[in-house]
Amino acid sequence: MSKRDFYEVLGVERGANEAEIKKAYRRLAMKYHPDRNPDDKDADDKFKEATAAYEVLSDAQKRQAYDQFGHAGIDPQMGGGGGPGGAGFSDIFGDVFSDFFGGGAAGRSRGGPQRGSDLRYTIEIMLEEAVRGTTVEIRVPTLAECKTCNGSGAKKGTSPSTCNTCQGVGQIRMQQGFFAVQQTCPRCHGSGQTITDPCQTCRGQGRVEDTKTLSVKVPAGVDVGDRIRLSGEGEAGAQGGPAGDLYVVVNVKAHDFFERDGRNLHCEVPISIVDATLGGELEVPTLDGRVKLKIPEGTQTGKLFRLRGKGVTPVRGGGVGDLICRVVVETPVSLNKRQRELLEELRETLKDNAHSPKAKGWFDGMKRFFGDK
Repeated sequence: MSKRDFYEVLGVERGANEAEIKKAYRRLAMKYHPDRNPDDKDADDKFKEATAAYEVLSDAQKRQAYDQFGHAGIDPQMGGGGGPGGAGFSDIFGDVFSDFFGGGAAGRSRGGPQRGSDLRYTIEIMLEEAVRGTTVEIRVPTLAECKTCNGSGAKKGTSPSTCNTCQGVGQIRMQQGFFAVQQTCPRCHGSGQTITDPCQTCRGQGRVEDTKTLSVKVPAGVDVGDRIRLSGEGEAGAQGGPAGDLYVVVNVKAHDFFERDGRNLHCEVPISIVDATLGGELEVPTLDGRVKLKIPEGTQTGKLFRLRGKGVTPVRGGGVGDLICRVVVETPVSLNKRQRELLEELRETLKDNAHSPKAKGWFDGMKRFFGDK
């Protein structure tokens, strides 16, 4: 038995209540348990030390004796617990380790049919397909039930037999000194059954690698990250168990014109400085075709125009969104001599800033900032 102070071992104060002691022990036990630290002698020693401390401090009579006389007040023979009124380790095991081992001291059968694993498959579709819906054909690698043995793993004409080691439970109980643990049966690996004459096709596994082709119906309005569940299209279950599900995850390719934000679509529309100044009309793309967009006189960069009903109807319902066009005034480049002359003449006429209200306000603000008159 450890000679370290038991309160120090568990990391609790001397006035700690039962719940605090149990919580502290649980944390240490989960950290240092031999199953999590194979071949680690130091972890094994710490686990045993924490267990000894918990067995004493969790029992009112033992704790009282320990508080009065320290280690000398505890009979070493009581290290195994189980005395009248004491908390035997099998009781501790059933309470503290129930979720660590998947069951209490009595254990739970791991044999019998087991559900197959769920699978994930990512598809990439165009924005138009996401908005309108589509059907995509996919090929999915998976584990399928062996047709030769119908998933039993045994050679045709034979059947698995009950494991003699665990008697079909799938787990065995082992006594290690003053405590007992449960672990997966090493012979049947938790299935509760053994196969003496395995199927040659699947080598006793009951499942074989396969690839299946599926048609996935993608509903209109899906967005990036949405999942489509195909029930029963995952991996085949073990020992006749049900198949898992297949989750198809949607990814949408970047579009040349549009960006999606929920139910709305966004796009940038470049316009010339002349159209921005004088106004005009131009064509803009939508998912339903081209539409005319009227540009008012004096339009500035960043101006937003909303085309109602040209967005997306979300897959989860709700009204259709809008297409929001952001105007970007484009500066002309590669000018010829005459064009430059015209712009120079225009600049001379605009020097008073009367036609540039934002610029005038900005320059006036700068003068005030620097205290200019």
